[in-house]
Amino acid sequence: MAATKSKMEGGILASVHKTAAGLHKAGILDKETMREFDALCVAPVEPLAPEEIRALRERERVSQTVFARYLNVRKDAVSKWERGEKRPDGPSLKLLNLVKSKGLRAIA
Repeated sequence: MAATKSKMEGGILASVHKTAAGLHKAGILDKETMREFDALCVAPVEPLAPEEIRALRERERVSQTVFARYLNVRKDAVSKWERGEKRPDGPSLKLLNLVKSKGLRAIA
């Protein structure tokens, strides 16, 4: 399985999740177990190195200011991430991972 694909895009786990959802709908699988299946299918949020962040921005052909606006952060944050002074976390890191896998249009 490619590292850039989410777990749901993988055929086996998607099939298992679909089956589990059907069992839950039929009342055979309890809510707690279904939540565990749902949690397994969420794409992991991977940390990004400063050069990866810069490469993402350059791949999308936008300035730090424009990139920051898409991510709803200050331009200084993007600059510090790219220099390695700070690391993105929380929602910013999730958005960066989305941009990495699906492009900037995914969060536009």
